[in-house]
Amino acid sequence: MKDQDAQFDSLLPPLKLDRRGFIATSVAAGFSLAAGQAVAQTAISTNADGLVAGKIDIPAPDGKIPAYRAAPQGKKNLPTLLVVSEIFGVHEYIQDVCRRLAHLGYLAVAPELFARQGDPSQYTDIPKLQAEIIGKVPDAQVQGDLDATAAWAAANGGDPGKLGILGFCWGGRQVWLYAAHNPKLKAGAAWYGQLAGEPSELKPKSVLSLVNELKAPVLGAYGGKDAGISQADVDRMRIALAQGPAAAKASRIDVYPDAPHAFHADYRPSYRKAEAEQAWTRMLDWFKQKGL
Repeated sequence: MKDQDAQFDSLLPPLKLDRRGFIATSVAAGFSLAAGQAVAQTAISTNADGLVAGKIDIPAPDGKIPAYRAAPQGKKNLPTLLVVSEIFGVHEYIQDVCRRLAHLGYLAVAPELFARQGDPSQYTDIPKLQAEIIGKVPDAQVQGDLDATAAWAAANGGDPGKLGILGFCWGGRQVWLYAAHNPKLKAGAAWYGQLAGEPSELKPKSVLSLVNELKAPVLGAYGGKDAGISQADVDRMRIALAQGPAAAKASRIDVYPDAPHAFHADYRPSYRKAEAEQAWTRMLDWFKQKGL
């Protein structure tokens, strides 16, 4: 299990974050190179007709975070969904997810949470990407940047009383953490986010250790054939949720028995259409039930 965790997470020794400022100019164009060649036959392409969609900048204390935003044109007081990427950053897949949500009436915002550490879209090798960027990103930095994104959304057409979050893989773990961080969050949806893991300076707590701090209910979508997240961890999480506070008890984890990791990533060979569509429908129903 430890070997699986190391492969899944690939942490470096703890590093101090330089707060002097950073320069990051844009979100990715196209698909991330490290994710491999996009599978054109299954990659979903959603148009921006009737939407306001494109790059924005999120003000942060030490600079500006690039992000992608999509929303129905001319609408105000929209329910807001923060969209948290996999390790590949805010590339075309994540941008398309934002457009899909915008067509359903949401203000969807995906911040580039790796902006200080580098540009994940330029990497071709996943271990190198993990070592040079992903493994250097502190959880505290991510939570602060998500707070900044929520504040931007509230000032730019979003309803601050209707805030949700969804995330994939690396972003799925961040969803659980954010649900333990922000008391104003209505609900979250975590797609195959890591649940266990050894603590470190940059990642002081695992998801399993944060269950008693959950402030908003989370819907988990996990693959039964995920090589990086064991069903034993999923079972432990379900038990912990059932014994936790109200937000934990209101949470739910759905397992798709034949699905691998990243089964929603329609541009990758891991995509499983039936399971992805079912989990997506369940997520939308979940958000509606929670007032989003």
